[in-house]
Amino acid sequence: KQEKVAKGQQIQVELLGVATGAEVSFTPIMLVDGETVLATPDQLAKASVKGKVIGEVTGKKIDGFMYKRRTNQRRRFGHRQRYNLVEITSIAKAESCQKPKAAVRHETGAIPIHNVSA
Repeated sequence: KQEKVAKGQQIQVELLGVATGAEVSFTPIMLVDGETVLATPDQLAKASVKGKVIGEVTGKKIDGFMYKRRTNQRRRFGHRQRYNLVEITSIAKAESCQKPKAAVRHETGAIPIHNVSA
C-alpha cells in the first residue's frame, strides 16, 4: 500500500510483526522536496524513509450478514482489523542527487536539449 507521509506524522500500517519501539524502514516510491522531485529507481536507490513503531491499534468494526432466502440460512459476523501505529522519524535522500533542471522555453520557442557550460 502507498501512503503520503511527512516527518513526524503518525500512520497506520498493517501488522509488521515487530515489537513496539522497533525501528522500521520503508521503500520510497517518490520523494518531493520543494521543487526537487525524485521518482526514478536510480534517484531513489539511496533514499530512505524510517519510522518507529509506537504501538498497535484497531480499526473500525465491520458487521457482516449473509443469508440465503427460503432456506433459513443466516450468518452474522464481525471483523476488526489490527494495525501498527508508526511515527515517521526521518526521510533522507541521497546526497549526490542534484536538483533536476526544468526545461525552459526560450523566446524562439525551442527547448534546449542539454546545457553546455563554457
